Amino acid sequence: MSQHTAKSADPGENAWLRRARAGDTSAFDQLVKPFRKRLHTHCYRMLGSPFDADDALQETLLAAWRGLGSFEGRSSLGTWLTSIATRICLRMIAKRPRRQTSADHAAPLRSTAELGEPVEGAVWLEPLPDGELADDDDPAAILLRRESIGLGFVAMLQHLPGLQRAVLLLREVLGYSAAETADMLGTSVASANSALQRSRQTMQAKTDIGEKKPVDPQGLERLLQAFVAAWESRDIAAMVELLTDDVRFTMPPLPAWFSGRAFVEKFFSERVFETPWRLEPLRGNGQPGFACYIRQAGDDRFRPGGVVLLSVADGRITAIDSFLDPAVCRRFGMREEIG
Repeated sequence: MSQHTAKSADPGENAWLRRARAGDTSAFDQLVKPFRKRLHTHCYRMLGSPFDADDALQETLLAAWRGLGSFEGRSSLGTWLTSIATRICLRMIAKRPRRQTSADHAAPLRSTAELGEPVEGAVWLEPLPDGELADDDDPAAILLRRESIGLGFVAMLQHLPGLQRAVLLLREVLGYSAAETADMLGTSVASANSALQRSRQTMQAKTDIGEKKPVDPQGLERLLQAFVAAWESRDIAAMVELLTDDVRFTMPPLPAWFSGRAFVEKFFSERVFETPWRLEPLRGNGQPGFACYIRQAGDDRFRPGGVVLLSVADGRITAIDSFLDPAVCRRFGMREEIG
C-alpha cells in the first residue's frame, strides 16, 4: 500500500474540513496550511520558476476551495491537492515556453568584451530559496530533497514533455504508486508507466544526478570560505584554484556565459574583479550560495549584484550560476544596500 493512500484522517483535519465545507475560509486556510510548501515545491519542479509556482499554487488553492465538496476522501487530502496542482501545472506548461538555462539559449562566449542585452520575460530557469522548501527532519528525506531540487535536476526536468515530467516527479520524487499516478493524471497505468520509462531514459542520458559523492561538510565549508576570500579580495589565482577544468559561469538574464577554467578565469579577471564586492551566505535549490553585493564607481555603498549558487564535486566548484534579476535578489531577501 502506498504511503499516500487515504488513512483515518487526523481529527483536527476532519474538523477543519467540515468547517471549510460550510464556507469557513479561515478553516480552509488551516486545512491546507501543512501542504502549502510541499505543493509550491512540486509546482516549482514542474515549472522551473518560483514565481510561476506562486501562480500555480494560488490557482490550486482556489480550485481546491471551489471543489472541496467533491473531495470524497478516497485518497489523502495531500494527494487530492497534489493532483489538482499537477493538472494546473500541465495546463501552464502547454501554454508557455519551457524555462531554459544559458546553455539552452546560446553557445558559451570566448570574449568578455560584449555580454549582450538582458533577455527579459519568462525565459530563464530561476532558483528557489531553501527557506521556501518544506521542513523535514528525516535525514533520508532531506537527502532526497537536495537531489531532487538541485538546479541541474530541475533544469533537466524542463526538457521533458509535461506528462513525462509529472509522472517522473509523482513516482520517483513524491513516491506515488503507478495506479495513484494514473488516477491523478486521468490516464491509464500503462500510459503512466510508459511515460515514466521514457522520462528515465532521457534523464539518465543527459544528467549525472545521483552519481556524485556526498560533499564533506567540513571540506565544503573550507571551500566556501576560500571562495568568499578570493572573490572579495579579487584574487584571481586563488579563485582559479577552486575551479574544475570544465567549470561554467552563467548569469541570466544576460545571455552570456563561459565554459572552462580558462574562460571563467578570463571573465573574473577582465569583468567581475573590476569592482569591489561583498558576499553573504545563502542557500537555494539545496545548494550553497551567496548574495553578492557590488560597489560601483562613485558609490560609497554596496548594492545587489546578484544571487550566486554553486555546484560542487570532489572538492572543487563545477558551476557558478548567478542570477542578476532584481526580483530574484528580492526573493532571496537581499537588502537594498550594505556598507
